[in-house]
Formats: sequence, C-alpha cells, structure tokens
Amino acid sequence: MATDRLGELLLREKLITPEQLTKAIEEQHSSGGRIGHNLAKLGFVSEKDLTAFLSKQYGMPAIDLSTIEIEQEVIHIIPEDVARKYQLIPIKRVGSTLVIAMTDPSNIFAIDDIKFLTGYNVESSVASEAQIIQAIDKYYQIDEMDLSDVLTEFDESEMEIVQEEDEVDISDLKKAVEDAPVVKLVNLILTDAIKKGASDIHIEPYEKAFRVRYRTDGVLHEEMKPPIKLKNAIVSRIKIMSSLDIAERRLPQDGRIKLKLGKGKEMDYRVSVLPTLFGEKVVLRLLDKSNLQLDMTKLGFEQNALNDFMEAIHKPWGMVLVTGPTGSGKTTTLYSALSDLNKTSENISTAEDPVEFNFMGINQVQMHEDIGLTFAAALRSFLRQDPDIIMVGEIRDYETAEIAIKAALTGHLVLSTLHTNDAPSTVNRLLNMGIEPFLVASATNLILAQRLARKICTECKEPLDISPKALTDIGVSEDKAGSIRCYKGKGCAVCNGTGYKGRIALYEVMPMSDNLKEFVLNGATTAELKRAAIKEGMKTLRMSGIQKIEDGVTTIEEIIRVTMAD
Repeated sequence: MATDRLGELLLREKLITPEQLTKAIEEQHSSGGRIGHNLAKLGFVSEKDLTAFLSKQYGMPAIDLSTIEIEQEVIHIIPEDVARKYQLIPIKRVGSTLVIAMTDPSNIFAIDDIKFLTGYNVESSVASEAQIIQAIDKYYQIDEMDLSDVLTEFDESEMEIVQEEDEVDISDLKKAVEDAPVVKLVNLILTDAIKKGASDIHIEPYEKAFRVRYRTDGVLHEEMKPPIKLKNAIVSRIKIMSSLDIAERRLPQDGRIKLKLGKGKEMDYRVSVLPTLFGEKVVLRLLDKSNLQLDMTKLGFEQNALNDFMEAIHKPWGMVLVTGPTGSGKTTTLYSALSDLNKTSENISTAEDPVEFNFMGINQVQMHEDIGLTFAAALRSFLRQDPDIIMVGEIRDYETAEIAIKAALTGHLVLSTLHTNDAPSTVNRLLNMGIEPFLVASATNLILAQRLARKICTECKEPLDISPKALTDIGVSEDKAGSIRCYKGKGCAVCNGTGYKGRIALYEVMPMSDNLKEFVLNGATTAELKRAAIKEGMKTLRMSGIQKIEDGVTTIEEIIRVTMAD
C-alpha cells in the first residue's frame, strides 16, 4: 500500500492526526520501513489497531502469528528473500491453496509473484509488520545458518590439527570444540536432519574427505562436506554432547543426546562412535517419539494379516516373533503391540538394547553387557517378577532363546525379534541355535517378517505407463498385470526431488497352525514350510509389495529393492 494511501485512510478514520502522519513520514525518510510500522514505532497507533484496520478495509481475516505454529514444510514453499522482500509469510497449505499473512494486502504484485513462484492459488490474510518480521526470523533461522556462513568464521591459518591421531592435544581439542562455529555447525547438522525427516545421520572421515549423510526414508543422501581439518573438533563436540570420552579414540563408544527444541518438543539421538582407518565415524539415530506410529491399522497391515497378528498377541501365552534386518521397523511393530496390550491388569517387562522410547505402564530395562546384564540375565529376573507379558529386544543366542521359549510355555506371552530374511526361515534359525523342534512348534504362536518401502510422494504423484511384462517379472499373474495402474513421483520441493515421501511396512505374517507345527516336527525345510504357509493363505513380502503397487502406494523399483522374488 502506498504511504500516502495508508496515511490518508488512517486520517479519514481519525486514527491519527495530520501532525502524527508528518512525524511518521519524517521517521520513514530517516530510518526506512513502512509508514504503518513507523506510526506504531512512534506510538501513534498500536500494531493491533493497525492490523484490525487493514483487515476491515480489505475484508481479509487478521492473523495473530504469535498464537500459531507454522510447519517447516509450509515455510519452505516461499524462499526467505521473497518473504522479506514482500513482508509476508506462508501460514498453511490446503490442497492447491496457500494461505499467507502479509503486511500490505493491496500489493497485488507480491501476490502474483507468489502465485507464479509456487504454482499455488494464494489466499491472503493480514498480520502486523513486527509479527511477520519476528516470524521470518524465527522460522528461517535454521536455513540462514548454512555451512558457508558457519565456515566464514574460521581462520584456517589459526587452526592446526596434528595428523597423527595419537598426538592430538586434548586441551587444544577442547578449545576447538568450544569455538562458536563448531557448535553452530554441529547444531545445524542435528536440526537440519529433523527438518529433512532423516532417521539417521552419518558423519564419516576418509583419507582426503569428510562428509555428512542423512538417511531419509531408508536411503542415504550426501548433505554436506565440511573441511577435513574440522573432523576432530566436530566428532569431539558430539562426544561431549553425548557424555563420551573425547580422549578415547581407539575404541567404539555409545551414548545419547537429548535436545530441547522449544515448545516442549524433545528429540533424542542415539550416538555410536566407531574408530575407522582415517578417524572416528559417528552415526546418530534420531528417536522422535512424536512421530512414533502406534496405530496398527496405519502401519501397512492388510486386514487378514492384522487379524492374525492381533489374535496372536492376545493369546494368554506363547511366543510372537518379528523378523527383519536393522531399520525394517521391527521396534515400531513391537511397540505398537505393547501399546495395545498395555493395561492396568497386565505386568509388562521389556529387555531392550537400547531402550528407544519410554512408555508409562511398561517396565523397561536397558541392557549392560559389560556388567553382565544380558538379555538372558534380564529374562531370568523377569520370571521372578510375576510377569504377564515379556518383550526381549533380540534373541541372539541359545541361552536367550531357551529361556524365552520356556517362559512362553509356562503361561507368559513373549514378544521378540530375530534377524532373518523371512518368516519361514525363522524356524530354522531357532533350530540352528540348538532349540528342539518340539519346543519351537509348541511355543510359537506367530512369526512376522517385515520390510519398509518408500511411499510415492502425494504432491507429485502421476500415472506411469508400464508394460505388463514389468509386472509379471516381479510375480504378478498375467491376467492381473494388464489391469494394474502404476504411479510414480515426478519429484518436487516436498520430497526433495526424490519422488518419495514417507515409508510403509510390508508384512509377511505366518500364524503357526497345527499343520505348520507338524511340518516343523517332521523336520521340513524352509522352502517346504513356505509353500505350506502360502497354501494356508500367507502373503509373502513380495505379495504384500505387489498389493501396495496395486493400491498406488509405492513403485515396482521399491519392491524390487526391498523384497526377494518368491
């Protein structure tokens, strides 16, 4: 809105006097800014009254930005320089409409620019200039702190890192760790990972390079390459944050960082430090309880598989096993089951390494192998604690397997995980550990194998022409291949150009029926057990993946990546 236009309207409404307007214009000439902001700064009109006036004048809602929380996904729709130039900020997105708050609702050039830049329809609302500037500073502050800004504060000539690892002076290292740029850079790495929805951060030293990668939706992407001279300072900063020994650089170490992010939100990072040939590699696992999905209907179960799983976990005793590689979502599935079973009438104890999330009503025990608190030792103690339900983080050896099976056969429900490729091969894994076939058959209620597949981004999802042969190659029947409609993600700002956003679980659920128990007792092979289970209605991981392709949730490439052909 032109200066004289706003002043004229405020004069007409008798909200200011001609003398006040003259003073505000003089202030504007000397210090810049808009006329409304200067009137408010001089105390001639309050920001609230000014916003209410503009709202009434243009028939637009007035927004109090201090009462709302804007999502980072929405903020990134409009670049910071554009937001500052036009003094506006995106508030929310509803379908193809972007709602923005602006100080000057008459600026049609700004609205046209935003429409052109974002491709969204724009719906305007009014907010005070002070609130918009404050919001821009708040929401774009992480973006402002990019790597180049952080590194400009370094004078490389002042920093000397001795190449021989054993000769690094700890006092020098502590000093380097406390440098503001190192602190900023580590904070940037930790917060940027949250913003990008990463599950893990990998900080890796090589002979002539140092890089940071994030695992997003199960796939690693390189994010930045800090100068190699900073590797000791960065790793030591992370060690200090996770209460580890910065002087010990030859042995692996494990720790935890808890960050407070404001608004009561906390983020936990599980830290693992591993000595490699050219320095220490750090992997941080992000544990965000607010994103923990405990609703089983939303995890990706097909209805029949979910019914079988629910029936198995609600039996009074027996063992339910969840299998799959690291990072396949086993912990989430087990926590979902425990959440469903968590009632005042049940005594639930868990042995975990590590405890990822804590739950009210569940007695969770952290393993410490160095002092003898192993899964087997914890299980023995649980059995003296009058348990109803026991969860063992992982069955790794004969001793743990034996106690778990005995517990399952003596009136307890036991939940646990194993590292096997599919549900039928889990039986042979237990037999190879030394467990007798009759014990496996009588103790096991159900075995579930799972994988995580990336979901197609809903913002840029589009139909994909594909030959029926591509579908028959992955196991779709010929009569069905012609009728399946496939999709892919084109790549957009929401999914960082990958075409995928979020993940969904694929499940292979094998209830141990009497028939399958007979097969186990008769020493059947994994292949024979699998055929028998399929005959009884079990959907394999590949079949579950094909179902997700049919539902338009994921792509053929993803299913080939995470599952094996039957």
